[in-house]
Amino acid sequence: MKNKTEKFLTKNWVVVIGATIACLLWGSAFPCIKIGYRLFEIKSNDIASQMLFAGIRFTLAGILTIILGSLATKEILIPKVKSAKNIFNLALMQTVGQYIFFYIGLANIAGVKGSILGSTRTFFALLIAALLFHQEKLTSKKLIACILGFAGVILVNMTGNVEVGSFSFMGDGFMLLANISAAFASVYIKKYSEQENPVILSGYQFIVGGIILAIIGKVFGGQLDNFTVASVSLLIYMAFISAVAYSIWALLLKVNPVSKVVVYGFLMPIFGVFLSAIILNELYLLGPSSLVALVLVCLGIYLISTAKEN
Repeated sequence: MKNKTEKFLTKNWVVVIGATIACLLWGSAFPCIKIGYRLFEIKSNDIASQMLFAGIRFTLAGILTIILGSLATKEILIPKVKSAKNIFNLALMQTVGQYIFFYIGLANIAGVKGSILGSTRTFFALLIAALLFHQEKLTSKKLIACILGFAGVILVNMTGNVEVGSFSFMGDGFMLLANISAAFASVYIKKYSEQENPVILSGYQFIVGGIILAIIGKVFGGQLDNFTVASVSLLIYMAFISAVAYSIWALLLKVNPVSKVVVYGFLMPIFGVFLSAIILNELYLLGPSSLVALVLVCLGIYLISTAKEN
């Protein structure tokens, strides 16, 4: 039996608003990471400093998640001993695995392209949920939707501006690997949340994953030097992005089918593309191929959202 809160979170308008807020925050992360590299003077080939940057961000995000969750429930959120394994598994998939690939990948491609590639996590999540965990039925309509989505990704790699069109394993390849890791995390957060508080899972996996990333970055010589009001403010905002967006996503996944939630992931690349174009002055990259690719991606996810479980 679902309680009142869980029933509330299954309402369509709640899913739409909650998922939209999460995707808007995630979409803003694309230009923010690029700006963060500039403010902290991190070069695109300085992988160690990128990992340190990510580690500090997610450790702060975890602390912020637990503080906000504790204030909301009026009790200190502490995980059970038996939850340690689940938290560690999520930390490896959601924070360590995803963001090692994500931060390196985004450092080697334009923010607009990164946003478009980010949309593939929706399709990976659907395929993994259906084929590996049997949480979804992979109907012909959903399969066509996946093909359309990947067609959009292929299109943006084959046409248009050279900076957008060329394929880079350290850029495009790493972004796709990041999305596969994120897709597994979405499926597992659904599975683990059946018996666990999703906010506790979110907060502590960020702390564990963030510390691991920071240690990796520091061991390999990473450093952050240029601490200013602007750079610290950006770091805090990015921690806020993760804390709020991922907690909302986890709460929605706990009580809704995976496809019903991840379908709204199409909003993330849309927000990401246009925020990147405006904030990073990449409007020149919004050529016909980028827009057609976005249309294909959105059409694919629309088909998934209207597909029946049969």
